[in-house]
Amino acid sequence: MWTVLWFRPATMSTLLFPLLLLLSTLCRLGQSMSREEKLKLRNQVVEMFDHAYSNYMDHAYPADELMPLTCRGRVRGLEPSRGDVDDALGMFSLTLIDTLDTLVLLNKTTEFEAAVRRVLKDVRLDNDIVVSVFETNIRVLGGLLGGHSMAVMLKDAGHYMQWYQDELLHMAKDLGLRLLPAFNTSSGLPYPRVNLKHGIRGPESRTGTETDTCTACAGTIILEFAALSRFTGDPVFEVQARRALNFLWEKRQRNSNLVGTTINIHSGEWVRRDSGVGAGIDSYYEYLLKAYILLGDDLFLQRFNIHYASIMKYISQPPLLLDVHIHKPLLPARTWMDSLLAFFPGLQVLKGDIRPAIETHEMLYQVTKKHNFLPEAFTTDFRVHWAQHPLRPEFAESTYFLYKATKDPYYLEVGRTVLDNLNRFARVPCGFAAMKDVRTGSHEDRMDSFFLAEMFKYLFLLFAEEEELPFNVEDYIFTTEAHLLPLSLSTAPRAPSPPANTTVQAASLPHLSASVKSLWSEEELDDSNFDWTCPNTRLLFPDPAFPRNLRDPIRSAVDKSCPRPAIHREPGMGRPPLRAQDFMANNPDHLELLRRMGVSLIHLKDGRVQLVQHATQAVSAVAAEDGMRFMQEMMELSSQQQKEQLPPRAVQIVSHPFFGRVVLTAGPAQFGTDLSKSITGVRGFVTVAEPYSGCVVLSNAAFVQGRIALLQRGQCMFAEKARHIMKAGAIGGIVIDDNEGSSSDTAPLFQMAGDGRNTDDVTLPLLFLFYKEGNILLEALKEYREVEVLLSDKARDRASIFKGKPLPGILLESSGDVQENDQTSPASSATLDRSHVSTVELDESAPELAPDNEEVTPEEDVGPAFKRNPEPEEEPAVEKDSSSKSVEAMMADWQEDLEAFQQMEDEL
Repeated sequence: MWTVLWFRPATMSTLLFPLLLLLSTLCRLGQSMSREEKLKLRNQVVEMFDHAYSNYMDHAYPADELMPLTCRGRVRGLEPSRGDVDDALGMFSLTLIDTLDTLVLLNKTTEFEAAVRRVLKDVRLDNDIVVSVFETNIRVLGGLLGGHSMAVMLKDAGHYMQWYQDELLHMAKDLGLRLLPAFNTSSGLPYPRVNLKHGIRGPESRTGTETDTCTACAGTIILEFAALSRFTGDPVFEVQARRALNFLWEKRQRNSNLVGTTINIHSGEWVRRDSGVGAGIDSYYEYLLKAYILLGDDLFLQRFNIHYASIMKYISQPPLLLDVHIHKPLLPARTWMDSLLAFFPGLQVLKGDIRPAIETHEMLYQVTKKHNFLPEAFTTDFRVHWAQHPLRPEFAESTYFLYKATKDPYYLEVGRTVLDNLNRFARVPCGFAAMKDVRTGSHEDRMDSFFLAEMFKYLFLLFAEEEELPFNVEDYIFTTEAHLLPLSLSTAPRAPSPPANTTVQAASLPHLSASVKSLWSEEELDDSNFDWTCPNTRLLFPDPAFPRNLRDPIRSAVDKSCPRPAIHREPGMGRPPLRAQDFMANNPDHLELLRRMGVSLIHLKDGRVQLVQHATQAVSAVAAEDGMRFMQEMMELSSQQQKEQLPPRAVQIVSHPFFGRVVLTAGPAQFGTDLSKSITGVRGFVTVAEPYSGCVVLSNAAFVQGRIALLQRGQCMFAEKARHIMKAGAIGGIVIDDNEGSSSDTAPLFQMAGDGRNTDDVTLPLLFLFYKEGNILLEALKEYREVEVLLSDKARDRASIFKGKPLPGILLESSGDVQENDQTSPASSATLDRSHVSTVELDESAPELAPDNEEVTPEEDVGPAFKRNPEPEEEPAVEKDSSSKSVEAMMADWQEDLEAFQQMEDEL
């Protein structure tokens, strides 16, 4: 446990941020961000806020929220219901009220004054509508109280709001009284919903029948209600909020000291017994610590410390925070985390527990970089569980608090990433739209009020210098909605004391030093004996690299590197780092560079390779940085390549003796001719390129010209192969996998990507065949020397293939494609493995045309692979290939594979 000093509650007005300022003596890692760059980012935050706020005012006000995709306001009852989400809307211009104190913080005082006048003129709180007690408290009541605090501050400064006579406070009390009926339960826990006009009871209220509420819903009332009591002098609000908190504390699981997620408001029985720090519980813990800071009541601190010890014992598995069962806290309750827990590192900073805060925040940052935003929920291996992201601000909140505590410029870069992602992926002409799916980048027509209330506050504070702020933020505490309440409320008249046996004795805090305990027992206390609450920074950070050493292993765990300051290489440091776009998995020099960077390469059975980076295995810190950058580039390149999932293509052997019956499933290229837009496809004879890799100018260009070149995968980029065969005059290309045993029926569809550069110069089609399918084509070429294929988006029937050409006589048998002449003749055989081939349905209505000047009969010699041999005794004595089958059996296999091919097309 950290060495801690405590202080007299009456001195709370200067408590919160000196705690963080003391930690600013930590060594700054990496390159500091210049004031000019911070100013640029701060101004960018203001511009983004203006974009969101002006569009709300222009297109949505007086509606509660903006719908940024359709540029109109969201009015409850006029739009399709979204379920519980709509309970935050009460026809009280939610976004405007939620944004009031943000306007002041961003130095928009004139706009604030105009906004307050609008609220007083337009907003009604007596609407006949059922709203969430929790959301209305933190957003509307908190917004009115934060606006009142700012108005009083500006009025006292003597420049603005001189006309203000506590009008926002009067509105806040009116709202508080409308919320109070929800607390009329035997337990003191509030109903989750209340009718603003009719309260709880009676048919007109249309509520009051609920039996359950979430822990956070009942436990996130104290700051707003206590502030309202102390601003107005009416203790009823604080009394009710304390009663609810007391009941939750009494209902904690006594062995684990954890609380569940959902509780029965009448019986106090836990309905959901899973416990974590995310959705359903999050702000309950937050408000226990902040209630102590704001109100100066050490009862809240004692409860928070007991809960926190259990969280770190059972829930915290650095860097993860996993839900457990309250009665069996060693038993995990789920294997995924929700994005609301992103606030917790910031709370840990206020607690003074910086190490786990750094670790969990870094994990969240890596997940953010992996998906551009924090998914609403993600698994323990950091994959998407719920893909939505409603522009939540909790991650930005923790980033700000960690920067405030450490002054590490790394967190400024994190903030830059947040800004960039918002502008790149969420910005739309009428504001910022929530992400419907972080994987696809699709939007939802939604911009919640908390985006303006919280996100821009924390980002502005992150980049602003202290002298650029209009007031001293250290004199205020942030609510869970980031509304600003003055710490001076700790000295205001308070509600009656809690019931007996709730006073915290010094002896009940074993981590306090003996000297502090003795001071606590004195009747008259000298303020000079108290110092700020903070860890001993020399013990916490034994060396300047300590925070970075905490972050680095987590980067590798999430398999995603972070943006780092540019590295200035000393002379003689060696070659420039390997770039992802130049990497080739079978290049020995590249593999050696990977090894030096701590990157290992694993060959998978399906022909792909997997890259894993371990920074600790790099030969130097510089090499480790190169490895992280390489991994980031490789993932971005891979992400870019996977944005468009193309359907499979077909390589159809149309020459004698196949005549279109053999179709090989092929992977497409993300460049070159798009076969899906070609009616006829590309048809030609195949030839093997020399060299087979196709990575240099072809030596057999004369043979390749006008043909389709066969190439082997490896040694260079696919686009480079395409350019070389184009130069030789090829009309198409087929790349065959060099990984022996790979097959389309065991491996996912393979798409060939470009080389990271412009590939518009590639104008021929390039397809990919796995090893077994490619071997079928090579074996056919070996047997028949001249093999003609059709490259197309899908298999074609015979009528299409031979349109305008004589149809081979072998296909004219009306009873089937191949007939036995007599029962004594041996069956046709083939050396090809048909399990990786598909066929097309034959069009038996095709016109009966024969080749010019040639009569083809079933007895014709069609080559060794398909030969009808009437004299078996003359056949060489060789062991038959185990894959040899009768023509009928092969046709049956081909038909099955065709169906599989068509099914794959349908799925894509």
